[in-house]
Amino acid sequence: MGRANLFFAVILFFSLAISMATAQEKSNECARESTNGCYNKSEALKLKIIAIFVILAASTAGIALPLFSNVLPALAPDKKLFVVVKAFASGVILSTGFMHVLPDSINSLQSKCLSSSVWREFPFSTFIAMVSSVGTLMMESLWMAVQHRRQQAKVDPIEGEELSSAAPGTLVHVHGHDHFLAVLPASKDEVLDGTLRRYRVIAQVLEMGIVVHSIVIGLSMGASQSPCTIRPLVAALCFHQFFEGMGLGGCLVQAEYKTRMKLIMVFFFSVTTPLGVALGIGLSNIYSDNSPTALIVIGILNACSSGLLIYMALVNLLAADFMGSRLQASINLQGWAYLAVLLGMAGMSVMSKWA
Repeated sequence: MGRANLFFAVILFFSLAISMATAQEKSNECARESTNGCYNKSEALKLKIIAIFVILAASTAGIALPLFSNVLPALAPDKKLFVVVKAFASGVILSTGFMHVLPDSINSLQSKCLSSSVWREFPFSTFIAMVSSVGTLMMESLWMAVQHRRQQAKVDPIEGEELSSAAPGTLVHVHGHDHFLAVLPASKDEVLDGTLRRYRVIAQVLEMGIVVHSIVIGLSMGASQSPCTIRPLVAALCFHQFFEGMGLGGCLVQAEYKTRMKLIMVFFFSVTTPLGVALGIGLSNIYSDNSPTALIVIGILNACSSGLLIYMALVNLLAADFMGSRLQASINLQGWAYLAVLLGMAGMSVMSKWA
C-alpha cells in the first residue's frame, strides 16, 4: 500500500498546485485565450467530453498491451518484437521530453505575460530540467540503496556455509563471527533480485514523470474553448499516450509486479490525462493559461517533468538496452532497434506541431 499511497500523494499534490494557479482573473489581454477566430464553447465542450473517453481508451490500450504477453507471445520480453517496440516507445518518451515538455516550459517561463523580468533574464527551464535529471539520478540511487539494505538485513550469513551455488565474478561483503570482513561471491538469486529492484524503480519513477506532464497537458486542453485547437490535440495525445503507455507497460512486465500493483499503475497512467481534461473543463471559467501564476507553476512542473523524462529515456531505457548483452550480441537486432528509436522520435516530433 505504501507505493499506492505515494502515487495518490503525487496526484493530489500536482492537482492542488495547478488548482492554485487557476485562481486568476481574466482582466487583461494576456489572460485571454488566443483562439485565432475559432471560438465555440459548446462545440469545444463536446470535443473535450469525447476526448476524455478516447484518450482513456488509447492510454489503457497502450499500457495494457505489453501485459498480455501470454495472449500475445510476440510481445513477451524474450522476443525480438518486444525489444523493437520498446525502442520505439523510448524514442517517443525522449521526444516528449525534448520536443514537447521542455519547449512548453520555456514558453511559459519566458512569456511576456509575466510581470517580473527575472524569469526572462535567466534560462530557468533548462536549469530546472538539469537539476531534475540529477535529482532523478539521486532519487534512484538512494532508493536502490535503501532496497539493497533491506534485502541484506534479511540475510543472516552462517560462517562456513557452502558457496557452490554462488555466481562467479560477483562479490558481496559479509561479517563473520570473528569480526573480520569476508568477501564472498553473491548468489545468482541476489543478482536477479538486484536487477528486479532496479526495473521496479525505473517503472515507478518513469510513471511519476509521465503523470506530471499528463495532468498539465490535460488541463490545458480542458480549459481551451477553441475546437480548432482541440481536434488535432486529441489525435496527437492519443498517439502520445498509446506509445508512451507501451514503453511504461514494457517496464512493468520486466518489473514482474503482482497483479494488484500492475492494476494500480495502469489506472494512474490511464486516468491522469482524462482527469486533467475534466479538471480543465471544471475550471474553464476561471482558468487562464496565460495568467502569471499559471505560467510559473506549469512552467516549473514541465521543466521538472522534462528533465525526468529525458534522463529516464536516455539512461534507463535506451542506454540500458543498447549497452545490454542482448543487443550487443546481435548487430541486426540493434539496427532494427535504432531504426525504431528514430521513428519514435520523428513521429513524436511531428506531433509537436499540434501538442
